[in-house]
Amino acid sequence: MKVVNLKQAILQAWKERWSDYQWAINMKKFFPKGATWDILNLADALLEQAMIGPSPNPLILSYLKYAISSQMVSYSSVLTAISKFDDFSRDLCVQALLDIMDMFCDRLSCHGKAEECIGLCRALLSALHWLLRCTAASAEWLREGLEAGTPAAGEKQLAMCLQRLEKTLSSTKNRALLHIAKLEEASSWTAIEHSLLKLGEILANLSNPQLRSQAEQCGTLIRSIPTMLSVHAEQMHKTGFPTVHAVILLEGTMNLTGETQSLVEQLTMVKRMQHIPTPLFVLEIWKACFVGLIESPEGTEELKWTAFTFLKVLVKLKKDFHGDKDFTEDVNCAFEFLLKLTPLLDKADQRCNCDCTNFLLQECGKQGLLSEASVNNLMTKRKADREHAPQQKSGENANIQPNIQLILRAEPTVTNILKTMDADHSKSPEGLLGVLGHMLSGKSLDLLLAAAAATGKLKSFARKFINLNEFTTYGSEESTKPASVRALLFDISFLMLCHVAQTYGSEVILSESRSGAEVPFFETWMQTCMPEEGKILNPDHPCFRPDSTKVESLVALLNNSSEMKLVQMKWHEACLSISAAILEILNAWENGVLAFESIQKITDNIKGKVCSLAVCAVAWLVAHVRMLGLDEREKSLQMIRQLAGPLFSENTLQFYNERVVIMNSILERMCADVLQQTATQIKFPSTGVDTMPYWNLLPPKRPIKEVLTDIFAKVLEKGWVDSRSIHIFDTLLHMGGVYWFGNNLIKELLKETRKEHTLRAVELLYSIFCLDMQQVTLVLLGHILPGLLTDSSKWHSLMDPPGTALAKLAVWCALSSYSSHKGQASTRQKKRHREDIEDYISLFPLDDVQPSKLMRLLSSNEDDANVLSSPTDRSMSSSLSASQLHTVNMRDPLNRVLANLFLLISSILGSRTAGPHTQFVQWFMEECVDCLEQGGRGSVLQFLPFTTVSELVKVSAMSSPKVILAITDLSLPLGRQVAAKAIAAL
Repeated sequence: MKVVNLKQAILQAWKERWSDYQWAINMKKFFPKGATWDILNLADALLEQAMIGPSPNPLILSYLKYAISSQMVSYSSVLTAISKFDDFSRDLCVQALLDIMDMFCDRLSCHGKAEECIGLCRALLSALHWLLRCTAASAEWLREGLEAGTPAAGEKQLAMCLQRLEKTLSSTKNRALLHIAKLEEASSWTAIEHSLLKLGEILANLSNPQLRSQAEQCGTLIRSIPTMLSVHAEQMHKTGFPTVHAVILLEGTMNLTGETQSLVEQLTMVKRMQHIPTPLFVLEIWKACFVGLIESPEGTEELKWTAFTFLKVLVKLKKDFHGDKDFTEDVNCAFEFLLKLTPLLDKADQRCNCDCTNFLLQECGKQGLLSEASVNNLMTKRKADREHAPQQKSGENANIQPNIQLILRAEPTVTNILKTMDADHSKSPEGLLGVLGHMLSGKSLDLLLAAAAATGKLKSFARKFINLNEFTTYGSEESTKPASVRALLFDISFLMLCHVAQTYGSEVILSESRSGAEVPFFETWMQTCMPEEGKILNPDHPCFRPDSTKVESLVALLNNSSEMKLVQMKWHEACLSISAAILEILNAWENGVLAFESIQKITDNIKGKVCSLAVCAVAWLVAHVRMLGLDEREKSLQMIRQLAGPLFSENTLQFYNERVVIMNSILERMCADVLQQTATQIKFPSTGVDTMPYWNLLPPKRPIKEVLTDIFAKVLEKGWVDSRSIHIFDTLLHMGGVYWFGNNLIKELLKETRKEHTLRAVELLYSIFCLDMQQVTLVLLGHILPGLLTDSSKWHSLMDPPGTALAKLAVWCALSSYSSHKGQASTRQKKRHREDIEDYISLFPLDDVQPSKLMRLLSSNEDDANVLSSPTDRSMSSSLSASQLHTVNMRDPLNRVLANLFLLISSILGSRTAGPHTQFVQWFMEECVDCLEQGGRGSVLQFLPFTTVSELVKVSAMSSPKVILAITDLSLPLGRQVAAKAIAAL
């Protein structure tokens, strides 16, 4: 008989009662090689014939079972065929289909092309939908049976359905395949969710508790499929998290003006990477704030810390979690832990001269971070604790107002001053002068600036003072009184702006560049003439050489008149001319034309009315002294001494003493570098407070590498980074450069041999690297790691535990830099002079024809067969990654370094040599998976070449469905194909 089609062949086999293996042999004779059984729809045809009657045909079903066992048909074709059956009233047919599913539903696999693997995902999704509909129909039948008094049959079928559901869903591999299918077919997933809701309603009235709990368990497993990648266990065994502590200390001491949002993102990233429970996370923030308050040097730093704790951190927490009921419980829990740290709180209270915890609780209550009941409860507990605290001597500090109170009051004052500054300056200059004069007294200015910095208002504060300074540079047709008011307004605004630039960084002063707009005088002067750390000025620069007639008239004015004239004085011109005037006066003094008495008279004239002239004069002298030989400096330094001392005269303008205090702190900071380099001492009149608390911390005559290893060893022993150490690390980073700094600290990490030490070192190093995370990451991923991975003589250093620790550190740095590099560099990072580590464009060239330096180091794998074999896969080059499909900008150094690091990882996995470097790659990838929510767009894993996935699966620790889902970009069709192929082959 000549067989025309499948249907005829199946009917013939049934008529002649062939056994299953006979049927298979004959089928292969009827249908010569070429088309596969799946293309001929064999599973579909067999099921169609088997299910014609009210009960299934056992012989034809045996053919299907044989076809499944001998892999004539794929699992996906069988699942698709089963999901087409929808006559659930034929219970025997349904049970037969459930039995067939039972054969393979917990061991699905596919070793074909990527499209076939995606087909398996889709088929499994259809089968899951079918099982849910079948379960609902069985539950309905059971309910009807109960009403009729014949529940047994319905209960048996429902139990069978739930058993198959549970068996299918309990496999992580199946859930991973369903996760891919959900992304492939969103509409089918919606249908599954509807079926699940309907089933829940039907089963709610079910009397059998065992079946009901089984159904609930299946429902939970289905609902967990979309979120199966975002479940991470939190660290409950740890109580201290030095990274959070250090990030807070770093922000509080070095970056008070930084954006709150970037701080929030950085802390959230640390919380996620280290799996820190929220209560312990909040506790660590409060601990760091209290330690900062205790450690901070008296004066500006202390005020900065107070403002940071009570204004910035509270706003950060409120902004990030406002209205979250769980979060208020977590904050309450954090305070419960905090109250147990009695010595820390007592020390903070002693330092701040008040009940710090009380203030903090009140502010948390106001911001809505704690309920009123919680605030009262916590206050009562702390009050009871404080009764046992060491008492201060009566009278000591009793009349001093606590800084916390002052800072909290200063915040609304800042807003009021900003409003005052908005008014028309020409209408009531005397009133404005009164306000500014009041700001200069005591520590008012530093209080207001700290409050403005912590609340993000410092930039607009500075802008208002720049406008005022610009307004007062020149006045026409004025009498003596308005001229002196104008001189004072100019002087106070100039001094305040210098003070802000030195305390908080010059970025706060600079405006966004607008084309065509005139740059204000103070900005111009600050950028070209003001000495700053790391900025070298040329004393012969044109900015110091203005119009010679103006210079001559200024020299004559300073030398001949008994005091500085004020009426119609153009202060900006005087400030720009003073440098050339000082040069003339110095030359005259050195050549014996002027005596020392004349010099004293001139310097008294310079500083007698407005202090800003003295500041401008010293700014030039500092640049001038740097260029002189050792024996030529004496007179210049003597002139700086003369300008720094106050003038004891009756004829000074208002607020002279207050202005001199600010002037001296500005001059001290300006001269610090040059005085250290020339080994000179100038005694600046003391204000009783150290104006430069973190200056000159390095011990003299010691190699900086020794200092670095010593300070790191101390920090590691202590277990946390204090603010003094942070400043030493910052100085060393500045002096040694990023590569020297990162490389030497990584060497210290690789020396550690105890696991707990290496983990602590990672947390501390990450927080130290936060000083300049972007640049350190480029060095670590672009130079240090490739150097270790490609040099076999260094592989021994990558053994566990230091190797695991380095992998963890590298991932943390990569994630932090990648998540933040689209944002702005922080103030402290902008301030640092950038040395080019190496030209990343030449290190990692753009075109693929020219091999990069890095890739030339690697063994070539070109003779390896392409891992993926389908037509769409074959066009894929060995380096194609999701980042290329997302068209990520590869001119960005960080993207380039990441892409090349993952190419190196791919090469190591594909090479024939295994060793500690292979193990390191595994740890690196495991940490990536552990830290990431999802390996999609915007994640570092998008740079992983698609072909690496199948290489990774060969590493036993990485051959899990969850790992594959995490490392592939499931937002791309190609990413889903790669993931499905790798998972289906497990």
